[in-house]
Amino acid sequence: MRKIVVDTETTGLDPRQGHRIIELAAIELDGRKISLRRFHRYLNPEREIDAGAAAVHGLTYERLQNEAKFADIVASFLEFIEGAELIIHNAPFDLGFLNHELELLGLPPLQNAVVDTLKVAREMHPGKKNSLDALCSRYEIDNAHRTLHGALLDTELLAEVYFAMTRGQESLLGDEQAPVVRQAVVLSTDASRPKLRVLQPDAGELAEHAQQLADIDKASKGKCLWMQLEAQT
Repeated sequence: MRKIVVDTETTGLDPRQGHRIIELAAIELDGRKISLRRFHRYLNPEREIDAGAAAVHGLTYERLQNEAKFADIVASFLEFIEGAELIIHNAPFDLGFLNHELELLGLPPLQNAVVDTLKVAREMHPGKKNSLDALCSRYEIDNAHRTLHGALLDTELLAEVYFAMTRGQESLLGDEQAPVVRQAVVLSTDASRPKLRVLQPDAGELAEHAQQLADIDKASKGKCLWMQLEAQT
């Protein structure tokens, strides 16, 4: 399934109070890389921008009043994300705004599968800060140029965070930049079924697994069930 990272900037925090999307960005992933296929638009919200929101992203109504409206770009955006799994940080926020914009046009809400990286990060790093900036710092992703929020920049950073968060799945997703050679173990099966190849983890992956369990065990004060089970084997 195609994977597309999506982010928005808005006039405020709540679409139910009439706030609108002012920037919309989506970039498609190509395996473990960011592809050149992307969708990016600034939008005329047809209303003023809250001062608090403007302080975050630096966009003003004066800057946006001559941009296209959401109705002008909705068809091309829906075509771009059709059938794709969406990767969004704090998905309820962005989906709330996107579905509100669709509702204003009499269109149905999005039906795409969604990965909320904020939810995933909270499960992986309980009790820690899991904002995009915090995750960039944790995974050593350079975000020094992020002085203001911006939908396109944030999708690129989130893509790198997503790769870092899922690096243990590289053998399944296919990492073209850093191929890993492993010895395959063939399990005996009956002649009617194809042989199943099992890929053995390398030393680096085992170390990452052990560190992840240690972090979970520390956060749960010694109640990591997986670590307890491994100790019994």
